Amino acid sequence: MSQIICVANQKGGVGKTTTAINLSAALAVSEKKTLLVDCDPQGNATTGMGIDKTGISKTLYHGMIGKTEPRNLIMDSDIDSLKVIPSRVELIGFEVEMMSNPEREIALKKLLGQLNDSFDYIIIDCPPSLSLLTVNALTAADSMLIPLQCEFYALEGLGQLLQTVKLIKRNLNPNLKIAGILLTMFDKRTNLSYQVAEDAEKYFKNLVFKTIIPRNVRLGEAPSYGKPILLYDAASTGAKSYFDLAKEIMK
Repeated sequence: MSQIICVANQKGGVGKTTTAINLSAALAVSEKKTLLVDCDPQGNATTGMGIDKTGISKTLYHGMIGKTEPRNLIMDSDIDSLKVIPSRVELIGFEVEMMSNPEREIALKKLLGQLNDSFDYIIIDCPPSLSLLTVNALTAADSMLIPLQCEFYALEGLGQLLQTVKLIKRNLNPNLKIAGILLTMFDKRTNLSYQVAEDAEKYFKNLVFKTIIPRNVRLGEAPSYGKPILLYDAASTGAKSYFDLAKEIMK
């Protein structure tokens, strides 16, 4: 049985895709069969894994509307034990087409249910909104990882996200847990980073991961080369941090 973790926060620019890609890569390198599911119509995780979006015929969209089997969507990556289900802009159409479908919230759950025995971990990269796609990801997942950037408005939208989680638990996925809150973009040079980390630990106690992801130039560069940080610069602090996160999750 796979452990399904969705990486979600309705705020953009908090390090969601960076976390989804690099956590997946770190788990795969730790000899866990891992699948990265790009559930964002922007398809940044797809590009960040070095997949050319123009050259693919089937994406997550085709699986979620029932046009193809999930196994036909799986693509290889540069790491043998890491596979990817890609996404592209047509995924926006899912929300419109499924609006009147009574199973619209469980499309992703049904799709991933067919792959449950093939992977140790399935990581879902969510869009930066509380849309039907995010609801699908939260309904399909066993747990949710929340990246929280160490910046001024960081904690502001979190209440809304946790409210959504409550609704999902009540109506669609009673077993959904919070895997943890991951502090990202931590800048050692600023007091603000330390302040946000302190506030997060005060409010959320042991829900905050011990691993903190630093602001790291190499982490920012890696996606433009279509590589996870472990393949782009394995010696960087960013790579080490995501290895530490993978260890925390495997525990």
